[in-house]
Amino acid sequence: MDIQQAKQQIKNAMLAYFAKDEFGNYRLPTERQRPVFLLGAPGIGKTAIMEQIAQELDVGFVSYSMTHHTRQSALGLPFIAKKTYGDVEYDVSEYTMSEIIAAVYDAMEDTGHPEGILFLDEINCVSETLTPAMLQFLQYKVFGRHRVPDGWIVVTAGNPPEYNRTAHDFDIATWDRLKRIDVEPDFAAWRAFAVESGVHPAVLTYLDIERDHFYRVETTVDGKSFVTARGWDDLSAICKLYEEQGIPVDELLVGQYVQNAEIAKRFSVYYDLFSKYRADYQIDRILAGEADEGIVERARAAAFDERVSLMGLVTDALGGRVRDAVLEEKAVAFAHGRLAAMRNALEAAGASDVDAADALPLVREETAALQRRLDAERKSGLLSDEKYLAYERTLALLDRAQRVDAAGSISFSQVKNLFDETVDALDARIADASAALDHAFRFVEDAFGEGQEMLLLVTDLSANRYGMAFINDHGCERYFAHNEALLFNERGSDLADRINQLDLSEG
Repeated sequence: MDIQQAKQQIKNAMLAYFAKDEFGNYRLPTERQRPVFLLGAPGIGKTAIMEQIAQELDVGFVSYSMTHHTRQSALGLPFIAKKTYGDVEYDVSEYTMSEIIAAVYDAMEDTGHPEGILFLDEINCVSETLTPAMLQFLQYKVFGRHRVPDGWIVVTAGNPPEYNRTAHDFDIATWDRLKRIDVEPDFAAWRAFAVESGVHPAVLTYLDIERDHFYRVETTVDGKSFVTARGWDDLSAICKLYEEQGIPVDELLVGQYVQNAEIAKRFSVYYDLFSKYRADYQIDRILAGEADEGIVERARAAAFDERVSLMGLVTDALGGRVRDAVLEEKAVAFAHGRLAAMRNALEAAGASDVDAADALPLVREETAALQRRLDAERKSGLLSDEKYLAYERTLALLDRAQRVDAAGSISFSQVKNLFDETVDALDARIADASAALDHAFRFVEDAFGEGQEMLLLVTDLSANRYGMAFINDHGCERYFAHNEALLFNERGSDLADRINQLDLSEG
């Protein structure tokens, strides 16, 4: 199965494992909750989907790579304890708590999550001295004398032996206690993630054209030659940062992430061409509705590979504006909830006029609590982009509130006024995103009509949860009209086949 199917399978298992009866006990006893074993090639996103699942289920998350552990760190250190048996005192060997089990308890205390996911990577690559303890853990969820706390689900991952020579197989008795999920690299599944997360449009459109370059592992006379989903994702991130800093993206940089010389060279050539298209087409002017007729004519006359690149630029810029608007809207909703809680606290304290009441003590208390929450979730890997922005925007609002009056007080109405300013800024951002959507559709209509390019635009918006969230909340008449007219689900495979036939060879 692909990585997104694996994610859904694991998420379904987590929901079942977390289910409780009317008395608050787990419906499936802990000893019968089989650990998940996620088996797949390196760099396909196994760790990433586990972080996403923890964020989506709002549970704790602790991650360890087992290749970094010795028998002592996993089991705990031995010590001599005194025990009395039949009135005779004996010296008995016991063990301190495992570092891994202790990390789970630390996460529970730091985040306040009594339930969570313990993710152990490279589980089939542990040292020989640790292997017996590891097999015991998989069967009984115990390291030494210490057990994984109830409510914490064990998920493990590993690479097949063909990708990692230190990997070893388990016996039937162990496999029969695991929930095994085999994952294969799949471009279509990764592409949906890439569109939503804003992977660099040069990477996305290159792989649209050269799909067999998405994942490749080969053995050559010079050693291993490979390119993975992780490599493309990391290359995307560094390309964006280099562009922001005005640093050239060249073949030497690409080769540090795409460790296949031929593919690195071909992408580098494509990136240069893509950059030229970006400079020529001035995408910001298109989204502002200011594209002149010359740009429209060039697009109309362009070869199909240039059109694919152009649509990648348009959908990337458009997706960024829509995503920012959705995240800002969620941040404002979060801040509103915190202010509503402050208002309720003032009312509970007996304030006769809540708007005039001094809110500064509550503002300071909320600031400290929210900062602790942000720090704990960042440390545990639970801080999604959505939460990060919500916390930081609310902290910025509270910080402004504390600076309003040097006399040492601020009324609740003053805090509300500051919040109203953020709402006004949000309204402007939503209006800008709505206009950009309309202008993008108008440009594609003028340049390409109901052609394949319109299909690309509609498909990418439909695959992007931020795009659909924005359109469902704020509407876009052109999207709905073209979505129905194109029947893009029926035509999508034809377009993919055509894109895949393009050749990006140099020159």
